[in-house]
Amino acid sequence: MRLHRLAVTAFGPFAGTAEIDFDELSQAGLFLIHGQTGAGKTSVLDAVCFALYGQVPGARNAVKGLRSDHAPPDVAPRAELEATVRGRRLRITRAPAWQRPKRRGSGTTTEQARVMVEEYVTGAWIGRSTRLDEAGDFIGRLLGMSADQFCQVAMLPQGDFATFLRSGAEERRRVLEKLFATEVFTEVERWLAERRTATHRAAGELRAAVESIADRIAETAGTERPEEAFVAWATELAGQFDAVRTAAESLLAEAATELDSARGAAERGRTLADRQRRHADAVRRRAALDGKAGERAELAARLEAAVRADRVMPLLRAVADRARRSEVTARQADEARSAVADLVPSGATEELLAAAERARRDEMAGLDRLRADAVRLARIDRDIDRARREGERLERQDAMLTAVLAELPGRVDELRAERADAERQAAARPGAVAAVDEADRRVMTAVRRDALDGELAAAEAAHRAAVDSAQELRDQVQELRQARLDGMAAVLAVDLSEGEPCRVCGSPDHPTPAAAHDVVPGDAEEERAQVAYEQAQAEREEAAARVAKLSADLDNARDLVGDRAVEALSAELAEAEAELDAIDAEIADSERLAAAVLDAEAELSQARDEREAVVRSLAENGTRLAELGGEVARLRDLLDRACGDDPTLEARVERLGREAALLHTAVETARRTDTAAQELADAGVAAERAAAEQGFDSAADAVRAALADDARAELAARVRSHETEEAAVGELLGDAELAEAAAAPSPDLGALEAALTTAEQVHMAVAGARDRARQRGARLAELRTELTDRVAAWRPAAERHAVASRLAGLTSGQPGVNRLNMRLSAYVLAARLEQVVAAANDRLARMSAGRYALAHTVDKAAGDRRGGSGGLGLRVIDAWTGRERDPVTLSGGESFITSLSLALGLADVVTAEAGGTEIGTLFVDEGFGTLDDDTLDEVMDVLDGLRDGGRAVGIVSHVGELRARIPAQLHVRKARTGSRLTTT
Repeated sequence: MRLHRLAVTAFGPFAGTAEIDFDELSQAGLFLIHGQTGAGKTSVLDAVCFALYGQVPGARNAVKGLRSDHAPPDVAPRAELEATVRGRRLRITRAPAWQRPKRRGSGTTTEQARVMVEEYVTGAWIGRSTRLDEAGDFIGRLLGMSADQFCQVAMLPQGDFATFLRSGAEERRRVLEKLFATEVFTEVERWLAERRTATHRAAGELRAAVESIADRIAETAGTERPEEAFVAWATELAGQFDAVRTAAESLLAEAATELDSARGAAERGRTLADRQRRHADAVRRRAALDGKAGERAELAARLEAAVRADRVMPLLRAVADRARRSEVTARQADEARSAVADLVPSGATEELLAAAERARRDEMAGLDRLRADAVRLARIDRDIDRARREGERLERQDAMLTAVLAELPGRVDELRAERADAERQAAARPGAVAAVDEADRRVMTAVRRDALDGELAAAEAAHRAAVDSAQELRDQVQELRQARLDGMAAVLAVDLSEGEPCRVCGSPDHPTPAAAHDVVPGDAEEERAQVAYEQAQAEREEAAARVAKLSADLDNARDLVGDRAVEALSAELAEAEAELDAIDAEIADSERLAAAVLDAEAELSQARDEREAVVRSLAENGTRLAELGGEVARLRDLLDRACGDDPTLEARVERLGREAALLHTAVETARRTDTAAQELADAGVAAERAAAEQGFDSAADAVRAALADDARAELAARVRSHETEEAAVGELLGDAELAEAAAAPSPDLGALEAALTTAEQVHMAVAGARDRARQRGARLAELRTELTDRVAAWRPAAERHAVASRLAGLTSGQPGVNRLNMRLSAYVLAARLEQVVAAANDRLARMSAGRYALAHTVDKAAGDRRGGSGGLGLRVIDAWTGRERDPVTLSGGESFITSLSLALGLADVVTAEAGGTEIGTLFVDEGFGTLDDDTLDEVMDVLDGLRDGGRAVGIVSHVGELRARIPAQLHVRKARTGSRLTTT
């Protein structure tokens, strides 16, 4: 990066616009920025950094006021920089946030920060960005370094590096972390610490799960849980329970054999007793069957007659059904004739009934066409009712609006009058504001007046001391000068030789050479006295100027407020503020009244519009009522003629429908009556014929022989019961096993059952013991499997925790794990510091004539309290003594060359770290006043070497010797109205 031009306006100490042509200054390769203390030399560097990054270096960035206090209130601060970065010519214009006067009214408003980045392409400037974040990202990526890195690389602040040289490891770590991207290593430390915590938690949870299962195993086995070797312990318990289960299985087999024997004996006894009982019961049942033989024959005869009657009964039921139907149809025919007696003549035939029905249905069809008119008439009636209600509502609304219109104009006039009064009272606000501002200014002036009294007294005392000091030093200079003049002849006489011409008169004869009576001062002594006098004179002039300024300020303050006390002026300020508050209240009331007037006027206009709409609606509603009334009259006349004697059209249609239905029923019932009589006669003949065929004398005999279903089922069941009983008894009496059992003695069932019960109890007890052993064994096997799985999951987790814990301890510098007691980020920074020290020693060797070299050490310093921050120690090796020294033991000049070497080395390393961005313009800020002439020569040689490759180096210093050594200069002059720049 090479700077071309910088222009600043209202920035720092520069009240107007100041411009620097770096191309002109850089032609010599080395240029000087000098001026009085506080003139603004460092502000030039601040402007460069601000234009690039929007911030200034170091602690000055915390002070947000970059705008010049000397500039007029309405002049905007601005910094414009032209530079070439990676071959691209850029122009960056940036303005900080500042308070500008309001364009209307009094006070100030905040003007936000702005930026504009342009690039010179093919002879024209092209805009690249006007957004702060976008411009910062664009410039940062192009330069390849952050603001902190740029300030360390391009501006070399020596004071910072003197502090860096003497500080502890923790302070060095904070500086290096800003310059080198070590966030990833810090993130690794944090991640490993979190990983250690997470793996510890996971391993603990898995260990707790293993112990939980082991507790359940101990509970199942009725024993205690061990602390380790869980799987072996569970395996041993499982073997013990397997042995118990095997013994229980053997006992259960013996009990099962005894149970089978007792169960067989009891079963044989029960079988013999049952056979003996069944044979005796069969003998009793045979005797009972022999006594019921006649009853069985009678039941069989009744069932046979009922079967023959069943063949006749369907026809007899058909006769009864036809008779009922004939009676029903005859009754329905009589009822239908009675219903139409008033509609047709008595004794009318079916043809007359049908004709009367057709006549009524034809009339109904004609009336159906008039139904639409009836529906329309009902709808019009509803419309008329709604129109009447709407007219009543509109009349009420018209009356209400008429009353509102009578009231609102007066209310509007009242509000307008109140608003005019409030506005007249508020017109006095500018005068009240001016009175408050004037009273406030008087209070501040009185406070400043009281402070100036003390400041002026102190300044006058300082001025008197400066005058005395300057006078004394002036006398010393004059005395030295006179002494030199007085001793000049003696000095020249020392160099005279016989025969050599005198340098004053040219004579080769020297009859009476002068002799020196006192020590003659030298040039250096006179020069030092002159410099001291000039500095004292400058301090005298500065003190006089301060006295004059304070005296003028005090006179101005007294002209404004006289000798009035601050308390009295503060009371006047409070009164003025109270009056302004009262006027502000009137203004607020005026605004409220203005809004009320607008609301009332809007309400009046709305009421007028609404009344006009209501009047129009009333007229339209009356017209519609007249139209609907005419249509109603026409439809009513038409429907009245169609209804005849009936009240409504629907009533007439309904009556005709009922009469047509009655006539239709009369015709149909007459036809059904004739048909039913004929069917009854045919069914009677068929029934008599079927009864004769089945052997009955008449149909009545068949009816008597018939049986109901439940009676027949009962008879059949009784017959089947006799037959089944005979077969069963015969089968039992013919069974050889039953006959053999009947001949055998009866068994002792009580003794056999007692023996079986005892065997079952023994078997149940042994089986229960076996089942409990089996269940516990199965539960132990299940828990042992689960335990094995849990242990298998826990062991790797414990191993992972051990690895994570060791790595976290290693990266965090934990003692006992990390033998260097260095965190990972500190280790990386230590490697960077080694590179910086190596680059710095190349220049320090030249500046110190080979005496000093920096050494990096990993030892933790005594003041470094934070753990893991070792590895950032610095020592100075003194080649003259062969010993290492602490940097704090270096003198001022030695500290300067060492810190300058360190800064240049760091610049080289950071530049390489940032991707090799070439810094074409470099600044070195202060520190040269501590060097002797020889060391200054060495330093200048090193700085001359920085110009290799076309790089320009700017030195910021007020050392007078440098003005003679460096012809290209930028002179910064300060004044009461702001600083100015001059290029030489």
